Amino acid sequence: MSKFFPIRLLEREDFAPGVMRLCFVRDDGQPLDYTPGQFIQIHFPLGDGEVARRSYSLATRHDHAIAVGEAVEFIASVVPGGRATALFQGMAIGESLQATGPMGLFTLKPDDSNTRYLLIATGTGVASYRSMLPDLDQRLAEQPGLSIVLMHGARSPAELLFADEFADFARRHGARFRYLACLSRELPAADAPLAAEINVRHGYVQNFLADVAPQAEGDIAYLCGNPNMVDACVEALKGHGLPMKHIRREKYVSLR
Repeated sequence: MSKFFPIRLLEREDFAPGVMRLCFVRDDGQPLDYTPGQFIQIHFPLGDGEVARRSYSLATRHDHAIAVGEAVEFIASVVPGGRATALFQGMAIGESLQATGPMGLFTLKPDDSNTRYLLIATGTGVASYRSMLPDLDQRLAEQPGLSIVLMHGARSPAELLFADEFADFARRHGARFRYLACLSRELPAADAPLAAEINVRHGYVQNFLADVAPQAEGDIAYLCGNPNMVDACVEALKGHGLPMKHIRREKYVSLR
């Protein structure tokens, strides 16, 4: 089992509707290094004497070994009445809590031989892909035949987390990186920032998989977010012929 260590709160901000951004530093003289896609667990006591655990993917763009004292960040859904939400909102800057990790296998693999990544997320699940951007940048440079599709499901443009960074990545890589936003409620205005740089669909992300033509040979898919989306996309990808070994998934559940 992972050993407990303290993390100290450096920054907190309202990042998007229903989402907060938290910046922490490991506070025991050790680095909080991680592989992009991994998560940490925070542990905190409840009033009845039980200890709660919540898992959060690290969102920091990871392009080097994290040093001792270097800050890392994650984003968390604001759950009305949620215990973790109350904990984070009530913490003073400089306060600490207990954590374990990093852990998890939702990572890019060094021996992948695919020609395309399908990165699919809803809500805060897209944080994992933000942390992978430096690695994806390097892979695109080293593998001329590789391309990437990012599909992000959200309710409105304001909830497209890290949209400016993904749009910038798309500008730099052209047709080799496609950024597709699936918005279930509100569409962006024609003159809205980034509106011309994001491929927008109206509806749930799982309903538009056919638009990216999943390939049984050559694709590796990552699924992160709402469990219903993950399950629906797994079945759809299997229907397109992808073997389960090429479908990597992580489900996000908002716990109180």
